[in-house]
Amino acid sequence: QVQLVESGGGLVQPGGSLKLSCAASGSIRSINYMRWYRQGPGKERDWVASLTSGGTSDYVDSVKGRFTISRDNAKNTVFLQMNSLKPEDTAVYYCNVDCSLVWGGRSDFWGRGTQVTVSS
Repeated sequence: QVQLVESGGGLVQPGGSLKLSCAASGSIRSINYMRWYRQGPGKERDWVASLTSGGTSDYVDSVKGRFTISRDNAKNTVFLQMNSLKPEDTAVYYCNVDCSLVWGGRSDFWGRGTQVTVSS
């Protein structure tokens, strides 16, 4: 099994910054994709950013230029640096990891989420 532990959420004023972390552990042979999603109040869960094993990143248009996804390969950890935060960024943020497992096969796993609230 694979466990994901997210941290770094909280309350921040508009224009502020937060950095989310998601550490993956368990029966991981290699990580293929690491992604962040978010679910705002009364909304569906939406994709925010992704990072491939080769280092290619992609973002939803609404966060381009403000958010940066990165990873620490040695620690199987993905980060989401969020700058210039807006009230509409308020959501529960989830990390999602697609990985190959030590006994073969491939699957994706979800963290439990971390709350980000942007409010004055």
